[in-house]
Amino acid sequence: MNTTRMLGFGLALGALGMWMYSRRAASYARLHPELRSPLLRLRHPAVTAAIVAGLGRVPRRVSDPIDVSFETRDVSGPAGAPDVKVLLYRPLGGQQNSAALLYIHGGGFITGSADAYHRQCARLANELGLLVVNVEYRLAPGTPFPGPLEDCYAALTWLHQHAPELGVDRERIAVAGDSAGAGLAASLAQLAHDRGEVRPAFQLLLYPMLDDRTVLRADHDGRGEFVWTPGSNRLGWTSYLGRAPRVEDAPPYAAPARREDLSGLAPAWIGVGTLDLFYLEDREYARRLTAAGVPCEFFEVDGAFHASELFMPGASVSGVFLERSLDALRRGLRLDPPNEPSE
Repeated sequence: MNTTRMLGFGLALGALGMWMYSRRAASYARLHPELRSPLLRLRHPAVTAAIVAGLGRVPRRVSDPIDVSFETRDVSGPAGAPDVKVLLYRPLGGQQNSAALLYIHGGGFITGSADAYHRQCARLANELGLLVVNVEYRLAPGTPFPGPLEDCYAALTWLHQHAPELGVDRERIAVAGDSAGAGLAASLAQLAHDRGEVRPAFQLLLYPMLDDRTVLRADHDGRGEFVWTPGSNRLGWTSYLGRAPRVEDAPPYAAPARREDLSGLAPAWIGVGTLDLFYLEDREYARRLTAAGVPCEFFEVDGAFHASELFMPGASVSGVFLERSLDALRRGLRLDPPNEPSE
């Protein structure tokens, strides 16, 4: 290799080294030891509109789950909107409990699908012995607020109205979700409370996306370096609101953390990792629910990042997180204890 080529190679290596240094995750040392991975030594890039558009063009082939009784239905959507597809999961041996869970998938309001959550919903149905209804709501920016929330409300009212034929007790319906889906579940609990048609018995919120004002914060103390970043958060909220977040206001029910009066809402369980971008907004919402007289358990996983239990399910802290959420549902819905294995 001649001198010029060696110099060029050296400059390229130096540039790569500088880029890697600039992308180095400052919070890596704060990760729980079981959640550390070479893939997490660099900060994750933000989701962009081009990435979202590209994902939307990729053909998806998702098989039906095989370890549950499964069916799909189309229910009447909001006025003037298409029907809403819902996915139903029951244990193969039949429902052991008359409770039901309405599940809302995550994806920052802009990505994701109900059928991508077959595994999670099947697990909930089998472990809890109940009916799980998984909502295929419309995504932003194609359908901004209030469309996705109204889709979820249509699914909830359908579940409530058809409870007897579904073997469900109307008084034992919970709403649940993860990330943006958990934010929609929190908004749904508020909307249902105010409309008075359905009263959810419980809300299970896994690292919920609650507050658009988090986009406006400049310092996140190292949180949000993995999976869901501040840049991704800005795109998600801007797409959902149809405009950039601002300090002054947001439409009612769009950002559940903005609601002033939280009294009378369904009891809640909120779980989040301490390195999740949503950690502070989730902790504050749990505090405010409790202060308003709403029973709320807040569970944090030290050193966990956003959705870490999905990316590293083998870690013991992931197992603890999932078991605590299941226990919360058992208490919140007054479920029968899980079947003991036969001898």
